[in-house]
Amino acid sequence: MLLLILAKGLLMGLAIAAPVGPIALLCIRRTLASGRWVGLVSGLGAATADGFYGAVAAFGLSAIADLLVAQSFYLRAIGGLFLCYLGLKTFFDRSTVYSAADLQAASQSGLTLVSAYTSTLALTLTNPATILSFVAIFAGLGITQTERIASVTLVFGVFTGSLLWWLVLTSGIVYLRGRLTAKKLARFNQVSSKVFGGLIFAFGLVALALR
Repeated sequence: MLLLILAKGLLMGLAIAAPVGPIALLCIRRTLASGRWVGLVSGLGAATADGFYGAVAAFGLSAIADLLVAQSFYLRAIGGLFLCYLGLKTFFDRSTVYSAADLQAASQSGLTLVSAYTSTLALTLTNPATILSFVAIFAGLGITQTERIASVTLVFGVFTGSLLWWLVLTSGIVYLRGRLTAKKLARFNQVSSKVFGGLIFAFGLVALALR
């Protein structure tokens, strides 16, 4: 029974993380520019937020849920502004792609990893509507708040499934990155900063318009 719930949680986490959005664009861009670990830690921030919202829904933390929904206007505004900032920062980014010799040291920089994690964590948390999706999913699966073991298992599955998606995504980008020559990679880096930056900025404008 618990294995089935875990499998459902994994699929749920994959389904929530897989759609292409601003977090995915940030993850792809950071993986291209700074390597696997920066991209993966960016995904970890989003997975952590998914796990948090899953826990709020699973354990019936109604006070937190009500507070987040009540403040959704301001949270969306903050998230939209932050997306616009990240979009502009990415668009005007003039940094070059790290060489193979410097990539490991650069990608393991404590400051870089911390900022990569906290930025995606904050962005995902500023979308409180996610908790409504979790509440609906838990109800649809027939898992009640009194079934603690089942709830913990499902939340763990959601977190693991989400993290698994980011691992697959970053691994794929790293593979494609390795297939490009230094000249082509530098050119692609310049183009991707404009494309991804513009798309992230557009996501921010949409978030502000819909708040």
